Amino acid sequence: MDNTLITNPIIWADIPDPDIIRVGHHYYMVSTSMHVMPGCPIMKSQDLLNWEILNYVYDSFENNDAHNMVDGKNIYGQGSWAASLRQHNGLFYVCFSSNDMNQFYTYTTDDIDNGNWQRSVINGLFHDPSLLFEEDRVFVIYGNGGIYIAELTADATAVKEGGIVQLLLETESEGIGLRCEGCHAYRIDGMYYLFFIEWPTVGNKRRSQVCYRSSELLGPYERKIILDDDMGYYNKGIAQGGIIETADHKWYTLLFQDHDAVGRIPVLQPMEWLDGWPIVGVEGKASEKFATNFPNTPCKPIVISDEFDYEENQLILNWQWNHNPNNQLWSVTERDSHLRLTTGNIVDSVLKARNTLTQRTEGPACVATTVMDISYMNLGDHAGLIALQSLFGTVGVKVDSNGDRVVVMSVNDGLGMETVVESVPYAPSIIYLKIEFNYENSIDIAKFYYASKDGQWIEIGRPLEMKYTLDHFMGYRIGIFNYASLETNGYVDVDYFHYMKLIHGTYQLMR
Repeated sequence: MDNTLITNPIIWADIPDPDIIRVGHHYYMVSTSMHVMPGCPIMKSQDLLNWEILNYVYDSFENNDAHNMVDGKNIYGQGSWAASLRQHNGLFYVCFSSNDMNQFYTYTTDDIDNGNWQRSVINGLFHDPSLLFEEDRVFVIYGNGGIYIAELTADATAVKEGGIVQLLLETESEGIGLRCEGCHAYRIDGMYYLFFIEWPTVGNKRRSQVCYRSSELLGPYERKIILDDDMGYYNKGIAQGGIIETADHKWYTLLFQDHDAVGRIPVLQPMEWLDGWPIVGVEGKASEKFATNFPNTPCKPIVISDEFDYEENQLILNWQWNHNPNNQLWSVTERDSHLRLTTGNIVDSVLKARNTLTQRTEGPACVATTVMDISYMNLGDHAGLIALQSLFGTVGVKVDSNGDRVVVMSVNDGLGMETVVESVPYAPSIIYLKIEFNYENSIDIAKFYYASKDGQWIEIGRPLEMKYTLDHFMGYRIGIFNYASLETNGYVDVDYFHYMKLIHGTYQLMR
């Protein structure tokens, strides 16, 4: 097989805050997943370019009204943040903090490929944590600006009584807007290295990657900016992530870059060492392309089509629910080769709708289509496809109070509620729906279509100007939804979900 040419971004989709480890000749990555469930995806690769979803650390990690999206409560932009992934003495560890719960979670397994993660909880927040193992001692290093260290018990399930808990260092503040956060901690050749992201208000005024180092765990630490570059993309800095040494002793760092509406996307960079400091990229610049000696090993897509042809009531790993699902109200077995979504609570906005099933979207452009049997919708029901972020856009079918069906394209009215942009009467019991996403050069436009016959598309409403907003803190997703506004227990049957991605100028169906 040919060696792998790394082309950045390695994945043009929202996979923020990556952390990475190597086990033999395989690489494993975890990333932030916030309010979508299951969460903390574990991805696997053999060449650092092609990644597939292997499992999730949890199906859900709390069972309350906010996580279940009940009584108007939600955890948009909350949930699990900036997970740390480590291996030590035959065990794998993932940890993260949850702002909405004010808790720190640690999960362990002895089989990262198959999961079965065991959960532990510590009260309090360790912001953007990094685990650091040192023989029989375990530390978590965390914080924003002021960086702290806390010693954990050997199994990482509690703060160690009498152990180290203290301020480790104050990071640079002069000329800095967002001070250091997103810690990734390592001990390499007797030196301690702490990697952070920071956002200066002077100079290039973009996110940059910073390293602090010391020969002693508790310092003092020296500081060095190791990457300040945007790879020619609108002054969007590349920073925050883990480092990895290959089996043949080459080094790489996996960081992320803001790409507006599509989200925060992973960028791989070569790394070398000079005078005990890590050097990222080539001559201070991030590399858009570079060669490696990995055999190219393509794997399953991150976003994928689905015919819903299942023997058991279990979805493929690419799907994630918006918040915790109600597992009594969806099925892929009640009707052969169909996804059935049944309404279970009454809400007044798609942002409050439970059991919205989502996948990421990808640049530079992608298209999602589906077909629904809408025969069994109740009065007030609304079902369809959504371009999901705070400033959402939908295309789908509503049943009005007279029992008449209408095709609607709707958007956020600015307050989280839906405003119908266009409404068209619709009589058939089958409807085809499509959303086109264009992220090329941050154009960030979505267009919405419907049809009564496959391929005879009619554009509806208006193009959506997609915006990445911090209340959701997530790139746009494609979602399938069905919710009730008047009465429950109506349902739709989804025949398929087809997803195409633009690759070298041609749309290709991803299976």
